[in-house]
Amino acid sequence: MRNYKNLEVWKKSHQLALKIYEVTKIFPSEEKFGIISQLRRASLSIPTNLVEGASRNSEKEFAYFINIASGSSAEVEYLLEFSKSIAYLSVEDFDILSKEVIIIRKMLNSLYQKLK
Repeated sequence: MRNYKNLEVWKKSHQLALKIYEVTKIFPSEEKFGIISQLRRASLSIPTNLVEGASRNSEKEFAYFINIASGSSAEVEYLLEFSKSIAYLSVEDFDILSKEVIIIRKMLNSLYQKLK
């Protein structure tokens, strides 16, 4: 069992989820059960799956949850792009968050490769 708080990718994904929760506060209220919910759930899924995977006893199980987190990071990446396209997200916020997601995706891929 690993301490997820020692994982740099968990730290970064935790911060990303916090930022996404903050930035979606300004999205239109009619999106509460739409893109706001989807983007928040997907962003929270990344660190949550890292926590669950880190608590598993085998590297194979940990890799499985890293793979799920990676899928969630791809979902976040697209939802940020979509939010920018419909002018819910500024270009500046998109650029910042998108860069963070790309870094996280690379970190997840690297960690996954080490466990394979």
